[in-house]
Amino acid sequence: MTTLAAVLCPPGPPEPGWLTLEGGIITDMGRGAVERGPGVLDLGEAIVVPGFLDLQVNGVGDVDFADEDEDAWQRARTALMRGGTTAFCPTLVTAPLDAYEPMLDRVAAARVAGGKGAEVMGVHLEGPFLGGAPGAHPVELLRPADPAWLGRLLDARPGQIALMTLAPEADPGLVAIRALAARGVVVALGHSTASDAEARAAADAGASVVTHLFNGMGPFHHRAPGLVGAALTDPRLTPTVIADLVHVHPAALRLAIAAKHAVGLVSDAVAVDAGTVGAVGVSGRGDAPRLPDGTLVGSTVTLGGAVRNVVNLGFPLERAIEMATTVPAGILGRHDRGRLWPGSRADLVALDAVSLQVRAVWIGGDLVHGDLASA
Repeated sequence: MTTLAAVLCPPGPPEPGWLTLEGGIITDMGRGAVERGPGVLDLGEAIVVPGFLDLQVNGVGDVDFADEDEDAWQRARTALMRGGTTAFCPTLVTAPLDAYEPMLDRVAAARVAGGKGAEVMGVHLEGPFLGGAPGAHPVELLRPADPAWLGRLLDARPGQIALMTLAPEADPGLVAIRALAARGVVVALGHSTASDAEARAAADAGASVVTHLFNGMGPFHHRAPGLVGAALTDPRLTPTVIADLVHVHPAALRLAIAAKHAVGLVSDAVAVDAGTVGAVGVSGRGDAPRLPDGTLVGSTVTLGGAVRNVVNLGFPLERAIEMATTVPAGILGRHDRGRLWPGSRADLVALDAVSLQVRAVWIGGDLVHGDLASA
């Protein structure tokens, strides 16, 4: 049993308090000071927050999750963990239908491999059932939704697919959205030129998320609000955003965060050093990875960096932390994560009180990054 004394952000405004960790979960917590003694680790002014949850990660550094072995996955999981991400959804982008099985086999192997890194949660399939705003996805590989193929995939791999991004216009009759939602897969709308009405019809069918708001969708217009308008006004839809300050202008980020409380952060990180995202070639161009024609291809931001960017835009720390923890946990229905409450998993991050840089990380109550024994 370990008790941490620190400034806590559970969610809610940061306040001095303490947490007791035992058996991989938070067993108790309180506000104010705790009596010092054996088993108490005093972190001083450090701010302890829930571990970050990233629902969209294509790769890290030189590791492209579409095409790597267990050793490479371990490097990527370690890098994510050091940035404060304690669990993530590896994201597989548009590919031929027969290419998904070997990719999913590699994800399954990495998920059970163990090691001290960010936990591999369910897969995020981004494509191939995308529509009129493909972005960097190869247009020649896009196709209408195939409910029969999806059914076979889900039957063969129960519980492996957590989230799927598709476009309503690629799903005639919204048959795939209904089938996915009925099987417990979270359905996200993205890479789409759907109208506001079409997006709301998709929400009626079971869609609940909008992938990387503003990117990969038609623009907002005051007489044709489109997917952006639905994402920000329909309470059934939770938008995610890439807060690297490249994908979305700071003014648009402020508008989105002010317009709706349930907005989640994703990195959409890609393996710039590998030069690929699935079948797509990538080159680093200073501010963000791009195709040769300048099209953005994911980001290099960490969730910790995204949190700092949101705070630097003028939002309270607790709001930024919630966007990286509580909101994504809610999207996946994982209410044992994303909160510093008794009964929650003891996946924690200690942030420097001034810089908000990661000082230490706990996963399942074990200190896996940082050395605070003398704190």
